[in-house]
Amino acid sequence: MAQKLLIVDDEESILTLLQFNLEQGGFEVTSAMDGQTALNKALENKYDLIILDLMLPEMDGLEVCKELRQHKIVTPILMLTAKDDEFDKVLGLELGADDYLTKPFSPREVVARVRAILRRSQASEPDPAKKQKMNKLTIGDVDIFPDNYEVYLRGTALELTPKEFELLLYLMSHKGRVLTRDQLLNSVWNYDFVGDTRIVDVHISHLREKIEPSTRKPVYIKTVRGLGYKLEDPAKDE
Repeated sequence: MAQKLLIVDDEESILTLLQFNLEQGGFEVTSAMDGQTALNKALENKYDLIILDLMLPEMDGLEVCKELRQHKIVTPILMLTAKDDEFDKVLGLELGADDYLTKPFSPREVVARVRAILRRSQASEPDPAKKQKMNKLTIGDVDIFPDNYEVYLRGTALELTPKEFELLLYLMSHKGRVLTRDQLLNSVWNYDFVGDTRIVDVHISHLREKIEPSTRKPVYIKTVRGLGYKLEDPAKDE
């Protein structure tokens, strides 16, 4: 069965181009040209991925993304932006987008990025055969339940975006190992090409804000200068 995509852009030429190339790639595509229509469709139907333009009438892409995550819709979101603006990209990731592309882009690049995100999304779905092996991971005061997509800090549930969860799970599964930004990008985002490692830094920053006692002196996620990051058990540092 073809995977279902919702693409949202107020420029008809871009919408038509994306729809044609994605349908040629074997996807079933639904489109919308404003934020409110996109939100309604995403709430009423199940999609495998949403391609969401940042600048939209009625409701912009950031607000749509925020609303979807507040409604516990965890569908992967690829955000499109015409701005080469770091603030917009960071804010989009902060609100729950999984990735972004800056216009202009090639249709081939979009299709490749969509496939990469979907592969990662499918790989992260719970596997019943592994349920007993990965029922729970605990490091310090952090408990993560991979099968339920739940994280607790000292017994209190944390609200993580899907990508924050996957990044934390990967870090905890490789406790004590130094992981480069490119390695994290390839493993968590599953890119087949060199991506923007700032995506990793943004998500690491968000995780620190949620699990670290002090973001200035992190005890869990340590920066290894010139290399990347590693997750440690703070109890072993005492």
